[in-house]
Amino acid sequence: MKEFALIIVSTVLVNNFVLIKFLGLHPFMGVPRKVEAVISMAIATALALTLSSASSYLLETYLLAPFDLTHLRTLIFILMIAAIVQITVMAVRKMGPVLHQVLGAYLPLITANCAVLGVALLSIQESNGFRVPVTYSFGAALGFPLVLILFSAMGERLEATDVPKPFKGTAIVLITAGLMSMALMGFSGLA
Repeated sequence: MKEFALIIVSTVLVNNFVLIKFLGLHPFMGVPRKVEAVISMAIATALALTLSSASSYLLETYLLAPFDLTHLRTLIFILMIAAIVQITVMAVRKMGPVLHQVLGAYLPLITANCAVLGVALLSIQESNGFRVPVTYSFGAALGFPLVLILFSAMGERLEATDVPKPFKGTAIVLITAGLMSMALMGFSGLA
C-alpha cells in the first residue's frame, strides 16, 4: 500500500507530466479560463489517461509481447487512445449534453494530447504487474487536472489584475507555467 501511495505522490507532485515532463502542454496552454470548464475537461482527460494506461498494459502483455509485435506499440497505442477518447466523447454526449457543449472542441483534443500517449508508454516501462502501471497512470490522471485547475484559477486572477503590456498574453502564461514548475520541483525530495 505504501508503494502505491508513493507512486501517486510521485506522479502528482514530483514527476508531474505537464510541468516537469512537459507532456500535454497544448491543453495546458490553451486551457479555458473558467474553472468549471477546466474541471470537466480534466475529468475527461483523467478518465482517458487511466483507461489508456490500463488498456496499454493489457495490449502489451497479451498481444504485443507474446506475438513479437512490440515494434507496432506506438501505432497500436494511438489507435487504442483514439478509440477510448471516442467512447469518452459518446459517454459525455449521452450523459450530459450541456457538459458536451461546454467542452466542445476540447474533448477530441484529448486524442492528440501527448500526455495520454506518454503515460501509456511510460507506464509500460514502469510495469511490475497490472497494479503498478494503473496506479502510475492514476497518479498522472490526478496531477494533470491539478495543474489545469490551478493554472485556470491563476488565469482568472491574472485577467483581473493590471499586467504590464510587455507581459500580456503568452509571456505571462509562460512565466506562470515556469513558476508553477519550479514550485512542484520543490517536492522532489518527497519521492
